[in-house]
Amino acid sequence: MRYKNTVHWLVSAAGLAIALGLLAMFLRTEPNRPLSQKDLDSAVARSLQDSDLPSRAAMAAEKIIPSVVLVRGFGPDPKNPKEPEKQLGAGTGVVIIEDGSLLTNLHVVQGMRRLQVVFADGTESAATVLAVLPGQDLALLRPQTIPDDLEPAVLGSSARVTPGTEVVAIGFPFGLALSVSAGVVSGLNREFRSRDDRPILTGLIQFDAAANPGNSGGPLVNMAGEVIGIVTAILNPTNAGTFVGIGFAVTIETAAGGVGIPPF
Repeated sequence: MRYKNTVHWLVSAAGLAIALGLLAMFLRTEPNRPLSQKDLDSAVARSLQDSDLPSRAAMAAEKIIPSVVLVRGFGPDPKNPKEPEKQLGAGTGVVIIEDGSLLTNLHVVQGMRRLQVVFADGTESAATVLAVLPGQDLALLRPQTIPDDLEPAVLGSSARVTPGTEVVAIGFPFGLALSVSAGVVSGLNREFRSRDDRPILTGLIQFDAAANPGNSGGPLVNMAGEVIGIVTAILNPTNAGTFVGIGFAVTIETAAGGVGIPPF
């Protein structure tokens, strides 16, 4: 696992290049004038005005996307058991160890005859279940093949999260390509009871970044791109099963610790 301090850059590389260009122009036109702090501030301010800087959510997503995978489950068709196996479900996972081991939801992989993961660079690999945590709907998978330059996600801390904290959810809703949604933490220490026989989930992070079927098992990250939770469930008072603004994530401390991996 990688652990590093977060540095927030106030100017983009493009903005810095523009600022340097303005300074170079200034020096060419007035070579004998000493360069002052006011000149530097003015050049940077002009570069910021002229440049479209990426949002905090975009920068957080850029850091985590290389560690996010599509998880596919295959098995016999329940309606036609004599037919060849078919894809029965799909979800999201996030790589947390250098060997490719990744976290996802147990309900994404449960009952599947065969599992496949697809990495951000398109690499596909069979995967096996290493450990499960039924009480928190979590599973740890290990792929057989991983990309050479695979980088595991950086694990953060939910202890520093408060209602209103900005977050980003990454996943594959409804089988679409990798999707990013942003929002805030709505509440902490929530409980969720599903409509089936699964255990009641406790100690959850409630958030309002859009999540739908297919997002299950994906990372919930802070603005530093650090994983603070694993997206697990959505609450909808109707029978539609789609997002209405209430999503839940298992904290990363529970998720990593539950499968024997301390996050810190």
